[in-house]
Amino acid sequence: MPIIKSSIEDKDVMNSEESIRILYPEITLDDLVVPNFTLYAIQDFLAYQKYRSLIFDDWGLSETHKNKQQIAINLYGLPGTGKTMAAYAIAHALNKPIIAVNYSEIESKYVGETSKNISALFEQAKNSNAIIFFDEADAILSRRVTDMSSATDVSVNQTRSVLLTLMNNHEGLIIFTTNFIENYDPAFMRRILSHILFELPCIENRERLWRKYIPQKLPIITDIRLLAENSNGLSGSDISNCVLKAAMSAARSGDSSVGSTHFENAINEVKASQNANKNLKYSLPSEMIKENIVSESYVKSQLNNKQIKDLKND
Repeated sequence: MPIIKSSIEDKDVMNSEESIRILYPEITLDDLVVPNFTLYAIQDFLAYQKYRSLIFDDWGLSETHKNKQQIAINLYGLPGTGKTMAAYAIAHALNKPIIAVNYSEIESKYVGETSKNISALFEQAKNSNAIIFFDEADAILSRRVTDMSSATDVSVNQTRSVLLTLMNNHEGLIIFTTNFIENYDPAFMRRILSHILFELPCIENRERLWRKYIPQKLPIITDIRLLAENSNGLSGSDISNCVLKAAMSAARSGDSSVGSTHFENAINEVKASQNANKNLKYSLPSEMIKENIVSESYVKSQLNNKQIKDLKND
């Protein structure tokens, strides 16, 4: 089975300030290996796009849900579980280009410039009918500063307010991904239509991932089902890395095939690094640990209640 398609044609579209890359993904929904509930949630959203005219025009929701036609979705969960791939697959399914944005690329050290960059981004997306994709979106959707003590704090709040306004007025699709949904500002939570959870793969999906990432040409001597059993807790990205690590180890040793020992060593290396990372987190001073500024109970309440009318804190 070939490796998941990842080639993306890109074009440089110049605005008044800098080049914005518009991507044309080749990744499809068939390339995703995710839990069924995640896939069904994505398909529900795509159905919403397909039947948008029926829902809003024929059934009259344009009269009662005027602000719900500005669509944003959020893909959240642990790293390496397929969120970025899913964003590209959604764009492919909708036959739309996508502008992939990392906040660090548009953030400016000058007060007010970040807001201008975001405005230019939305304008470019409108002109090219492209989806806006914010990767690691907690950097830009985090809670606004309440105790402002510097020009930087003012700029952060200004950026958040500008983004909220742009989201309200934008008629295209916006996709956010995050590993830290608990850090989202409540105002953004309310404006995102769908929050789709990505979890670590079950044993069946781990087996699918091993088979997907092991190329047909790779000479292996191992039980793939056993690899799936032994890789509990690994993400799709981890499994991809394990295949590469195992192949590297076999090549270095001069072996003619990649055996179970190579794969098991790779799995153990990844698990050891994960455990070390967890231990490091709890050994750091409390002020260095990323604070969960939106409680888990709040996030759960927002995910289960889309009829919130109180926007006085926006």
